[in-house]
Amino acid sequence: MKIAIIGAGAMGGSFAQGLLKGSICSPADITVANPHTEKLRPFAEMGAKVTTDNTTAIAGADWVAIVVKPWLVAQVIEELKPHLDYQRQGIINMAAAIPSTQLLAWLDKNGQHPTVFQAIPNLAIAVRSSMTFIATPNALSEQTEIVQALFADLGQAMVVDERLLGAGTTIAGCGIAYAMRYIRAAMEGGVEIGFRANEARDIVLQTVKGAVELLQATGHHPEAEIDRVTTPGGLTIRGLNEMERCGFTHAVISGLKAGIA
Repeated sequence: MKIAIIGAGAMGGSFAQGLLKGSICSPADITVANPHTEKLRPFAEMGAKVTTDNTTAIAGADWVAIVVKPWLVAQVIEELKPHLDYQRQGIINMAAAIPSTQLLAWLDKNGQHPTVFQAIPNLAIAVRSSMTFIATPNALSEQTEIVQALFADLGQAMVVDERLLGAGTTIAGCGIAYAMRYIRAAMEGGVEIGFRANEARDIVLQTVKGAVELLQATGHHPEAEIDRVTTPGGLTIRGLNEMERCGFTHAVISGLKAGIA
């Protein structure tokens, strides 16, 4: 499978890193395009093809991933459209908040359209631990299986109705930042109660990792595991109640809802 990645910014670069560490594509089958050569150097060193020319990048590609800022998508499509072969090349749009109806309108060539996927990953795709949401207006089931397998190799991938992409963005795409903000806060608290900064970091990271792996292994609701550690009159319930008094759960839910407002 040959993939051209248009854009090597935060998300495009993370996608390229994940693919280069993955098992679906060989490095020689990955082409990364970006106007700034300094951003391309790491991918070339990992074995990918690199170019500053978008039309060169898509030559021979099976899938063209558009990973630029939303306001640049129309411009990129206009540049690529004369060079795309709709019979054999599909589009994976990874720019958020652009409906497939708009993508198809931009891609229209005398009533002809390529297969289009919408994919919303998060930055953990760089280490093959993304939560990616996939939607498509016009793909065949076998094409969907291919694209889902591609992103499943880079973490977990869920095919959803397009109407849920915004919710997926806030709970997973933005959500990774929310999780990191909790980690930062817990680290700062750890320093305040006596640990060195690097010790607090290691403690918090291992604790969060353990919580995730425990829930994945057991399939339990988080509250079931919370009940196991909250003894009557104990420290855990005191801490949880103080966090709730300060609005912990409400703040998380309000933040998620703000992301789709």
